[in-house]
Amino acid sequence: MSQDTIKIEVNGIELEARPGQMLIEVTDAAGIYVPRFCYHKKLSVAANCRMCLVDVEKAPKPLPACATPVTDGMKVSTRSANAIAAQKSVMEFLLINHPLDCPICDQGGECELQDLAMGYGRDVSRYVERKRVVADKDIGPLISTDMTRCIHCTRCVRFGEEIAGNQELGAMGRGDRMSIGAFIEQGVDHELSGNIIDLCPVGALNSKPYRFSARAWELNQHATIAPHDCLGSNIFAHVLNGRLKRVVPRPNEAVNETWISDRDRFSYEGIYAGDRLQSPMVRKDGQWQECSWQEALETAAGRLKSLTAEHGGDALGALVSPSATTEEAYLAARLVRHLGSGNIDHRLRQQDFRGDRQDALFPWLGMEIADVAELDAALIVGANLRAEVPLLAHRVRMAALNGAAVSLVNPVECECLFPVHESLVSGQWVSELSALVKAAGGSVDAVGSVLDSASEPDEGHRRLVASLQDAPKAAILLGHISLRHPDFSAIRVLAAELARCTNAVLGYASEGANAAGAAIAGALPHRAACGEALSQPGASAAEMAASPRRGLLLLGVEPDLDCAADMAQAVEGAELVIALTPFFGGQIKAHADVVLPIGTFAETSGTFVNAEGRWQSFSGVATPVGDSRPGWKVLRVLGNLLDMPDCDYDSSESVRDELKAALGEAKPDNGLDTGIQLAGQPNGAQYGEPDISMYQVDALVRRAESLQMTRYAQQYLRDEAGLRRSA
Repeated sequence: MSQDTIKIEVNGIELEARPGQMLIEVTDAAGIYVPRFCYHKKLSVAANCRMCLVDVEKAPKPLPACATPVTDGMKVSTRSANAIAAQKSVMEFLLINHPLDCPICDQGGECELQDLAMGYGRDVSRYVERKRVVADKDIGPLISTDMTRCIHCTRCVRFGEEIAGNQELGAMGRGDRMSIGAFIEQGVDHELSGNIIDLCPVGALNSKPYRFSARAWELNQHATIAPHDCLGSNIFAHVLNGRLKRVVPRPNEAVNETWISDRDRFSYEGIYAGDRLQSPMVRKDGQWQECSWQEALETAAGRLKSLTAEHGGDALGALVSPSATTEEAYLAARLVRHLGSGNIDHRLRQQDFRGDRQDALFPWLGMEIADVAELDAALIVGANLRAEVPLLAHRVRMAALNGAAVSLVNPVECECLFPVHESLVSGQWVSELSALVKAAGGSVDAVGSVLDSASEPDEGHRRLVASLQDAPKAAILLGHISLRHPDFSAIRVLAAELARCTNAVLGYASEGANAAGAAIAGALPHRAACGEALSQPGASAAEMAASPRRGLLLLGVEPDLDCAADMAQAVEGAELVIALTPFFGGQIKAHADVVLPIGTFAETSGTFVNAEGRWQSFSGVATPVGDSRPGWKVLRVLGNLLDMPDCDYDSSESVRDELKAALGEAKPDNGLDTGIQLAGQPNGAQYGEPDISMYQVDALVRRAESLQMTRYAQQYLRDEAGLRRSA
């Protein structure tokens, strides 16, 4: 036994524990089960359900294991007559007011109360008085309530206060009049609020979109990866008869712990949207006609071949969704370059490409995701992390609550829900960055020509720089607002110079689920696969908008909604538009010539590479809608029809393995040559609205009805409508 551990005895078994550790943690680690409702390893101890009462030697009465610290020599029994009698008594009291409506409860079959009642409940109730009834509350479009079932474990309350940082639920009243509800009758739609559904040990809180649609024992569970942000949250998809019915977290402490965002949880509704493309279609004489896959693919291949043969490869451009799988991006890049074009890009909302030659292998966080919570100081530049990468924002909040000095440089005020060390909110935030560099003793010569205005450091700048310099672990993170800025190249050079002067790590929170994988796959105009620099770069997404190509290949992209630059003219004026898409609407329906229905993340296999460089492969979990096919298969067949060499892939894994073998052990490096002089003026339009709603980021989320009913989404839509009217 080391000096840092003590010995205790549980059910006659000797165990080691840390002094002060709670008894339930020790028993859990040893595989000794103790029943519980209110205890959760990620939340503070409440000890209010009393279900975990155990018998401790020399204690006058049973003690709650979740709130009893261990002591040296302690002897505990979890199965003694006293312990079991106490646990059964607690269960009887918990069931006094419960409606016992398991047959109609969505939680039936996976309910902790139901499970424990089987072991600790009685077959006949001794309580004959009238039961208490609690009126249900409408707390928004995502979570349904049946509060008569509530046992007051307060997990949902503690989650809001401790994890989300926004206490939307609370306990009101006392004794048998106590109830859980939302403050001043507001809804519950924090970006992580759906996690209280998983936390609720009874059927009081359930998924409103899933309500009454399936029973737990009917569902098949499949592991997959969330398709919306660079974190790559691990999820379970619950499927009934081939249809995705529900999404829940898959625990992975290195990535998403035990949580997922509401966007990841509820976006599956979009899979079955009304404008889902059911079959291949070809425009003939100005009219859309359904056709067979063979006809559609031969038409697409023939027209691509004719276009590039007549006008050269440069006449063709390709836009790839940053949430397309790595395999799809790799095959699209190979196909476009086989046709003689270098015009391919997945950076749809980026406007400034002057620093392309200094790009890392892929947009890298600069550290492992779990390490973000261990930072001592951080500077977040141009980011609304709660909307962009909600669970990365959660990690930053963890660091702040642990004492890290977290500072912000933003063009707008963003609600962070944690203590902020310094917040520099300015319309001239490039100049704010230059002031920080000067305060750190660095040089701004490389970007002097693009500064908004001259800026000298003040006390706020010096305090912020000092917090980074004094921290053993410091990081500077660039978010989506930075990536979309017309002076992004200047911003990242300044951020890199500040990181060099303060010995901080420089990282990027990239857009989409797979910007890292798309970069590795070569879906870039200036890089081939595995970071190979090209001597003759092609056109970026913004350049393709400014100088339209005769032909466009769209992979999972809705050009009118996914691109920063105005792609309307490029799409309308193109002689040929071929779209591989799950959905049929907008500019695709109006201007495409061939549409090929491909599966969403739930209907295809593939790989996402997250911001820390973790390759996460997944299989299709749901039956494809209509006649849709996995995107990588469609691209493989197009490649064969266009005589692309080495295109005989038999699975997405074979595509992935080819790319991984070519990549080898190559690692990203976010280090920049901060002395380089940025040439020319920034590309792209004048910088406008810096933020995009978290529920508008991709085609799937935009079609999730429940998410679009939240206050956050409705406010964004109202703001957008106002901007359109004023324009």
